Amino acid sequence: MRIIVLLFILFIVLSLASALYYLLKDKGQSDRTVKALTVRITLSIILFVLLMAGYHFGIIPQTGLRG
Repeated sequence: MRIIVLLFILFIVLSLASALYYLLKDKGQSDRTVKALTVRITLSIILFVLLMAGYHFGIIPQTGLRG
């Protein structure tokens, strides 16, 4: 579960970085920034739902994700 969470966080940060790149490169002339931010928000919501489901079904104990 820890690896999945870390991968989601990595993809969220990469999406945020690509949105910044498109914002600076396109100077507001295209919608690529909005699409990258939409991907980031979608990944964040999916990660949140997975964490809540993992806690609810006992995959994540009350003490958290410890090694």
